[in-house]
Amino acid sequence: MGGKNESSSATLELFLKIGLDERTAKNTVANNKVTTNLTAVIHEAGVIEGCNRTVGNLLYSVATKYPANALAHRPVLLEYIVSSKIKTPAQLEAAFSFLSNTASESLHVKEFEEACGVGIEVSVEDIEKTVSEIFELNKESILAMRYRTNVGDIFANIRKRLPWADPKIVKQLVDAKLYELLGERTAADNEKPTKQKKEKPAKVEEKKVAVETTVQPSEEELNPFLNFPDPKENFKVHTEIFFSDRPVLRCCNSKEMLDKHLMVTGGKVYSRFPPEPNGYLHIGHAKAMFVSFGLARERDGCCYLRFDDTNPEAEKKEYIDHIQEIVSWLGWKPFKITYTSDYFQELYELAVELIRRGHAYVDHQTAEEIKEYREKKMNSPWRDRPISESLRLFDEMKRGMIEEGKATLRMKQDMQSDNFNMYDLIAYRIKAGDKWCIYPSYDYAHCIVDSLENITHSLCTLEFETRRASYYWLLHSLDLYQPYVWEYSRLNVTNTVMSKRKLNFLVTNKHVDGWDDPRLMTLAGLRRRGVTSSAINTFVRGIGITRSDNSMIRMDRLEYHIREELNKTAARAMVVLNPLKVVITNFDSASVMDLEAKKWPDAQTEDSSAFYKVPFSNVVYIEQSDFRMKDSKDYYGLAPGKSVLLRYAFPIKCTDVVLADDNQTIVEIRAEYDPSKKTKPKGVLHWVCEPSPGVEPLKAEVRLFEKLFSSENPAELHDWLADLNPNSKKVVTGAYAVPVLKSAAVGDRFQFERLGYFAVDKDSTPDNLVFNRIVTLRDSYGKVGK
Repeated sequence: MGGKNESSSATLELFLKIGLDERTAKNTVANNKVTTNLTAVIHEAGVIEGCNRTVGNLLYSVATKYPANALAHRPVLLEYIVSSKIKTPAQLEAAFSFLSNTASESLHVKEFEEACGVGIEVSVEDIEKTVSEIFELNKESILAMRYRTNVGDIFANIRKRLPWADPKIVKQLVDAKLYELLGERTAADNEKPTKQKKEKPAKVEEKKVAVETTVQPSEEELNPFLNFPDPKENFKVHTEIFFSDRPVLRCCNSKEMLDKHLMVTGGKVYSRFPPEPNGYLHIGHAKAMFVSFGLARERDGCCYLRFDDTNPEAEKKEYIDHIQEIVSWLGWKPFKITYTSDYFQELYELAVELIRRGHAYVDHQTAEEIKEYREKKMNSPWRDRPISESLRLFDEMKRGMIEEGKATLRMKQDMQSDNFNMYDLIAYRIKAGDKWCIYPSYDYAHCIVDSLENITHSLCTLEFETRRASYYWLLHSLDLYQPYVWEYSRLNVTNTVMSKRKLNFLVTNKHVDGWDDPRLMTLAGLRRRGVTSSAINTFVRGIGITRSDNSMIRMDRLEYHIREELNKTAARAMVVLNPLKVVITNFDSASVMDLEAKKWPDAQTEDSSAFYKVPFSNVVYIEQSDFRMKDSKDYYGLAPGKSVLLRYAFPIKCTDVVLADDNQTIVEIRAEYDPSKKTKPKGVLHWVCEPSPGVEPLKAEVRLFEKLFSSENPAELHDWLADLNPNSKKVVTGAYAVPVLKSAAVGDRFQFERLGYFAVDKDSTPDNLVFNRIVTLRDSYGKVGK
């Protein structure tokens, strides 16, 4: 802790030396990214002993605004600043613009100096003359507005004429000219202008037609892939790697290397979706697929489905089959299906080359020792062993001559780096297999395979951002083509867990009913629940592709997109979850009437396919919750002496209630129906009838799902299992359904009126229909069935 405070104090002192005010300096120290950039800029500029405030402020702007694609030219710009050839913010902004367009190409000094006004001295006399001319042109409006004049417009006009004028001198002369023209401020100058009230138009008695004003989506919402550069631009600096013992490494492709890459790809986008086959995919992977497959589709490119099979202990064919199935279900078509193991020979040969170049060594430390040494930033005792010795030992590792756990191949990176992912990461471990006795690590394999597959855009989530340095260090060390890396925020949804480890624990310990349990946010679980692939893709697209690292998305947002789609695609039907018998005493007990019910709210009478038949007899079943012994004003259900409308049928009025022996439990209700439909009750109920006299309605099992966890972010809890919602699944076994549902097939989706959206589960049989609730209706529909 003391070391960290000392480091912060030293950094603060460094920032104060270059003329930053104390508040700015302290705020900068609190921002790790700006601190890193500004420290590097100060060292590059050679002003660690301090400089004047003007230079210091310009250096601060370089640290915060310098274009990332032109890092190769930053030292040149810093020379111009320190030597005061560039000394105003306007010059610096011009330099940023010029260098951004130049990127990593050769810098033409003459053009650069012309663009930045280097050597141009604007005299005080020139500024005075320009200020006077602009005041003369605007004299009338200035006199009218006095000190409420928009001074910003005056400055803008001066900048157009004299872009390299010193802004401090310009301000002094403008202020003096205003005083000369207007004199002292008066009380009226300090008064705030009164807002003119708009006269309200006379009320028109005619009823206005409500017009919906639709908000136009932004360009990024219409195309979330605009952020990503064209493959032909992949010559720009990708990132900077700071070392403790050598110059900064600015990673980029040479023109020759990029040209060779473009010859293979034809300039097309090549992306990849690289899951590990060690579990089932969850909704976070849906976002990853949307980003990688979606970019390729948007740019008419190619996207690999690459299985990262570098850990044979956790991999199963079941997972590989599942991943391929889910990718297809979500509507994505891989350009090719590959495996990291397809490249094991190339990876091995490149590892040998890495050793030859002095960038890797065979290490004999145990896992615990490696962990300890990395925490202490200490080199392994075997780090500097001869290259020939590492080559021999690595060959013995490959041939199975060294016992598992007795040796690893480690990359020789920078044990004193500020980045933990540069602490000599492991490249190979010994694991006995059919063909190979050594297996590459993710950190070694994934960047090389990206390069070998000519990936143009290597897209991953933000937790991999600190690995970017290792990614580019390795490709640079082997002189391999370098893809463009970009990280985006991972998708986290409330009231669930997303880590494969936790998901695996829930499944293995039977807290849920398998990987496809409808309560899980696995894609298999969502599909079984009845969620459509298009709803998931719409949800993911709506979130966007950003680098904001607080993407805890509320479950409500996903449910919104599910409802939006199902409202248009799910046919309506009626199901009663908790039936209460109603005997209609004035309807013939031997008769059954066929009525027409709507599959869709806007069904047209001439379209017979938009309706289904529903029988109406003298025995009707309604929800138990739709009857009360005592009525109230805000209650729209049935009560003694009260009428309700049976949807698609007739009004009925409760005439009697039959109670059980306990004189509390309701056994059945007696009612009369109004065949003329003259009664106009407010309440409308869903219902199911006996299809024929004495025959029980179609029975169904209905599974009602709620959020799996009670807390929004259970993963943060120490005892996350204790947060499991005991009421996340409720099984209703005695539900009644309309006859049309008898032919429903697995996966069919319906809106059960007043209850929600439901899908036929895979457990369903002809004798036992099983429905999963996908999502409830909107809150305004009430709490029935929850």
